Amino acid sequence: MTASVAQQRVSRDLLEAEAALDEALLRQAQLLSTMVHVRRETGFAPFTGQDALMRLVRSQQAMVNAGGELARVHGRLSDIAVAIGGDDPCPSKQAVLDDTWADSDLQATAEPFTQSRAA
Repeated sequence: MTASVAQQRVSRDLLEAEAALDEALLRQAQLLSTMVHVRRETGFAPFTGQDALMRLVRSQQAMVNAGGELARVHGRLSDIAVAIGGDDPCPSKQAVLDDTWADSDLQATAEPFTQSRAA
């Protein structure tokens, strides 16, 4: 297998994993919303199923944490791609900030992420 093919396979699978995490978060958010709506619309007591809601929220937090770890994997793989002389298929940090985070307050929020990536 060539380095180019390997990079393409890893990139594809990484993007699919990132998309799957986002999808799981969306589905969990929908479930949380449905659970609260059902409780309210059926007239159950306000704290019925509270333990299940709390477990779901912990599950969501775990997914958010997993997303952070996956972002670190992504960053490390990008670093490796550059180190072995390949192309980094990801946009530069500055391009991401310029395109997505035009507001200066949002750029300040991004600082810790971009600094931790360099570490």
